[in-house]
Amino acid sequence: MEQKILLSVQGVSKSFGENEVLKSLSIDVHEGEFLTLLGPSGCGKTTLLRLIAGLEEPTNGKILLDGADMTGQPPEKRPLNTVFQNYALFPHMNVAQNVAYGLKLRRVPKKEIAVKVDEALSLVQLAGYGKRTPAQLSGGQRQRVAIARAIVLAPRLLLLDEPLGALDLQLRRQMQQELKKLQKTLGITFIYVTHDQEEALNMSDRIAVMREGVICQLGAPQEIYEHPNSMFTAQFIGQTNLLHASVTAAEGDKLTLRLAGADVPAASYQMSCHAGDNVCLSVRMERVRYGAKPQQTFHLPAVLEEKQYTGGSQRSVLRLNDGQRVVCLGDSQDGTSVSIGQQVAVWWEPAGTAVVPEEARP
Repeated sequence: MEQKILLSVQGVSKSFGENEVLKSLSIDVHEGEFLTLLGPSGCGKTTLLRLIAGLEEPTNGKILLDGADMTGQPPEKRPLNTVFQNYALFPHMNVAQNVAYGLKLRRVPKKEIAVKVDEALSLVQLAGYGKRTPAQLSGGQRQRVAIARAIVLAPRLLLLDEPLGALDLQLRRQMQQELKKLQKTLGITFIYVTHDQEEALNMSDRIAVMREGVICQLGAPQEIYEHPNSMFTAQFIGQTNLLHASVTAAEGDKLTLRLAGADVPAASYQMSCHAGDNVCLSVRMERVRYGAKPQQTFHLPAVLEEKQYTGGSQRSVLRLNDGQRVVCLGDSQDGTSVSIGQQVAVWWEPAGTAVVPEEARP
């Protein structure tokens, strides 16, 4: 069954003076999905969110919400709401008053407001907190109030701009799961902005990876992690080794690469390759293995340069014959019998790698 498109961003550009922040960007967002805009600071993800919210106007292009052109509409005319990192709660109002604020502006009857506020606070696990002030709440609780204030208005679309950025790591992970569960319970479409790739992988139905005002890759978390289409995406999502190689043979998506003086099997999912092409092989660090004796037919000779215990796992750096380095993240027992400076064999499962176009490193 084809998913309904709720939001359509069509050829949107945004410039501030001579600085073009978004470059003819287009994306469709499906009804009921959790879409994450992921990218480094300055890539344009927050600007895109502000354009959707109506807090900025595009230089070019248009934004359709449920088929209606919202491009010139002010924020209050759009059936959406926004949650920011700084909560933006009214300090002189208690929790219930903060949550009820938007309903009062819409002149909803008092009895209905009370019911809706109670329902919203229960959804964010703050039942009974209505009379407390923001100053009496923890950071996580204040963020829940901000979310309750947004969902109480039953928006078609909820925009979240790094809403968990101010929380500590443990609370952040807890809130990730709660937000995802809440989104599925309510069926509201979420567009979520973050620069945290772990957060994006954990929460999203789809991820739009952004760089310098454009979307580099759009897909499900597993698709982007397993099959990145560029060196940038491979590096930004997870931890990977990028190894320069050349194609010696190509049959469909099955490739043979020349790497560190040896033939290495690989597969191409995102690009068409031909013999003689220079490419990069992305090998996730957690999938690299090494030892004094190879345990797989395919392996490369290397020298162990570094070994660090990092709490439950081990980080090892290995130098291949051509000088390129491979980092291995594995169980702390891996390679414990191998000494620094010792010759070892390095291997990985070819199916767990990705071939991407070679480009200049930043």
